Amino acid sequence: MVRGAAPPGGSPRRLGQNFLADPNLLDLIVREADLSAGDVVLEVGGGGGALTERLAPHVAALEVIEIDTRLREELEALAEEAGNVQLVWGDAMRVELGELDPPPTKMVANLPYSIATPLLVRTIAELPSLTDWVVMVQREIADRLRAEPGTREYGSPSVLVQLACEVTLLRPVDPAVFVPRPRVGSALIRLRRRGSAAPEDLAALVRLAFAHRRKSLPRSLELARVGTLEPARRALEAMGKPVDIRAEALSPAEFERLATELARAGR
Repeated sequence: MVRGAAPPGGSPRRLGQNFLADPNLLDLIVREADLSAGDVVLEVGGGGGALTERLAPHVAALEVIEIDTRLREELEALAEEAGNVQLVWGDAMRVELGELDPPPTKMVANLPYSIATPLLVRTIAELPSLTDWVVMVQREIADRLRAEPGTREYGSPSVLVQLACEVTLLRPVDPAVFVPRPRVGSALIRLRRRGSAAPEDLAALVRLAFAHRRKSLPRSLELARVGTLEPARRALEAMGKPVDIRAEALSPAEFERLATELARAGR
């Protein structure tokens, strides 16, 4: 049994946690992270410490965010033994990421399914120090984050992540390697930063464009109360795009162009 494969006091399912119970896969994650002695790693969802204890010897510092206080005894013992592990108790979606000291350079984690997408988008925006992510997510999330324009999986998370990062599927992962066993498949993915996060006005535009994805992009923006149809139509015409195009047809780079053209149309 892998260290921390199940928490004391019951199942972690209520917190969206599925602990990795395969030593070979845990070792693979560490190898794929390509860690150096100067790295500061962020791990969200430390669980019982199975991945934590493998990461700590390879880095300068390891910052672990964990919400489940039933795991406190085991994680605190591990942190004391390692000497370079900082524990942060709380909800990763509420923790002030910008206050992590030192700022993390890489994120390596088996992410809770329930927060994986918004957390990744948040870390891209709020932690410019991060250059690489190697994370376990639900397979469906992996497919969405690396989806191409025009596909069913392509949506606002695809655009927001791809504006800043290159997304690579490292390998699919069978449910059998988790405790408790999830009902869905998982995947190990890598994000590698290639630029800054989308500015807030661009991020808002992307989200609103997909808010009514069955409608045309101008109509979706209108339904979201972002002005009338005409500015969006003029912006699309300036880009050489049909005025009835849907959001899913625009690439991340074209969304950047759309934001620029909308700003001009609004002058």
